[in-house]
Amino acid sequence: MDKQRISYVDPATITDARMLAELDRCRREGTPRPESQAIRAHVPACFWSFADTWRDVFHSGVCDHSIKELCRVYVSRSVKCEYCGNQRSIKSARQGLVEEDYKDLLNFEKSVRYDDRQKAALAYAEAITWDLPAEDALWERLHRHFSEPELVELGYFIAITMGQQRWLRTLNIEHHQVLAGTDASMAPGFETAEDLARSKADPDYWARDTRRPVQAAE
Repeated sequence: MDKQRISYVDPATITDARMLAELDRCRREGTPRPESQAIRAHVPACFWSFADTWRDVFHSGVCDHSIKELCRVYVSRSVKCEYCGNQRSIKSARQGLVEEDYKDLLNFEKSVRYDDRQKAALAYAEAITWDLPAEDALWERLHRHFSEPELVELGYFIAITMGQQRWLRTLNIEHHQVLAGTDASMAPGFETAEDLARSKADPDYWARDTRRPVQAAE
């Protein structure tokens, strides 16, 4: 693994009970996992800005959580943020999202796994992530499936998660390094440090795929 660029704040050095409670929630529930928050903990305002956004916009909010989860991992697959791309939302799993639903994201328009509403959301994520033209056809499609509040929340969430993932991928952080010992929100095959190393060594590991999304390449 490449050299880590910013250190973790050791939870043992934190005296803020509320921050410690949030890190423990990350340990138990994930999304986010403790490592990324241990980086943000260098600046408490950054720590809480992200924690509050993730709670109020990702886990809650007006738009379907599982649609936001698909868009989150679409961004991961696009920008090759392995730290984020190897996490899964427990809430989405409880709502019926399965691992196979993540595997066709970069080919979403041609996939039979997604319905029209999901494909519209992913087209929104694609346009934002790849700087594609946001023409009338895209917006007509989006307005068929989403209210304006939903479009605001979804667009905001895609933008926030894209920016965070582009940043985190530069830091060379990894799972199971802070408050280790749980598999909360880890993707199948990444539940332990040993599993993670084995999965990342697999020739078919998703981050080895150099293809761009189908629509963005056309």
